Amino acid sequence: MQWTDRIRQVKILLVVAAVVIAVASLVVSHLLVADLQREERSKMQVWAQAMDALNQADANTDLTLALAVIQGNNTIPVIVLNADGTVADYRNLDIQEADTATYVASYGQRMRQAGNYIKIQLGGDEGDYQLVCYDESSLLKRLTQWPYVQLGIVMVFVVVAIFALLSSKKAEQNKVWVGLSKETAHQLGTPISSLMAWVEILRESYPDDSLIPEMAQDVRRLERIAERFSKIGSLPEPVDASMNEVLAHVVDYMDRRTSKKVAMECHLPDHEVRVRMNASLFEWVIENLCKNAVDAMEGSGRIVLTLIDEAERVAIEVADNGKGIRKKDLKSVFTPGFTTKKRGWGLGLSLAKRIVEEYHRGKIFVKQSELGVGTTFRIELKR
Repeated sequence: MQWTDRIRQVKILLVVAAVVIAVASLVVSHLLVADLQREERSKMQVWAQAMDALNQADANTDLTLALAVIQGNNTIPVIVLNADGTVADYRNLDIQEADTATYVASYGQRMRQAGNYIKIQLGGDEGDYQLVCYDESSLLKRLTQWPYVQLGIVMVFVVVAIFALLSSKKAEQNKVWVGLSKETAHQLGTPISSLMAWVEILRESYPDDSLIPEMAQDVRRLERIAERFSKIGSLPEPVDASMNEVLAHVVDYMDRRTSKKVAMECHLPDHEVRVRMNASLFEWVIENLCKNAVDAMEGSGRIVLTLIDEAERVAIEVADNGKGIRKKDLKSVFTPGFTTKKRGWGLGLSLAKRIVEEYHRGKIFVKQSELGVGTTFRIELKR
């Protein structure tokens, strides 16, 4: 859980850092854009004054400065419109249209409607004027778009970093699962072999004792548990098996190991349903769900196992009438270490999820749960 908390803290820090970087970038870029916009408007005011000086010049006027100002603008798109909307002059336009005159006139009107123009009065008549319409330079446009590009880069970085952290966490969990499983199977092997030998000795010494077969069955059960742990530590190959038999074995086992106050029901289709699976591990999944149901019912209630044969998948539902699961806990029921019991490691459902999803490529989830009514788990396996 400490590792999980650390991963969550790192993810939060990464997201906060990304938000801070994005906000700071947007603010700084906005200030730079605003400064450049004011500077470009100031340049266009000077350019408009140069145009006015050029329009009002006579034969004795020195136009060197005015022409230098006009010729010096090589970045800001400019269109000079007459009072009637016709184009008098234009500069720095990237024209790709065949009809140049129509394109320039339309572009100039868009500048005018956007409020990017400076009025030059040509004579005493108020109707005799020109409008120096201008647009943002290519540099200013790129600077305006850059924060969003930068924001996208930051978001990609955060997503990749979080994915790397989650992958690292999953790889670490896999190592823990494999190590724990192999070590458990190894540790159980020696005492189980010894118990099997003792059972054989007891059979020879007390052939008529009715308890010895029960002891032998419990030892075989321990042997199967050790086998399951060894398979979790590896990649068991699924084989074609009967799901009807798997559920029947689970019901038989739970009937003999639980209180008579717990009623087990199993609804199976009339025909045999065969699925590619590891029967031993899949029995373990159903047993875990049934044992959790018994704990939820506090030793008294009903468990219903239903096998559903569909066209593209096979579904198994395990329903109980126990105390149910709180809504806030539904997303955490399959998390390693999560448990609502006073005693327990909280690994049963996590193991079940691993067996179903990683070994059988299926899905396991809480279909429905209501406090005081019960819970239904559903497992889906592809054909």
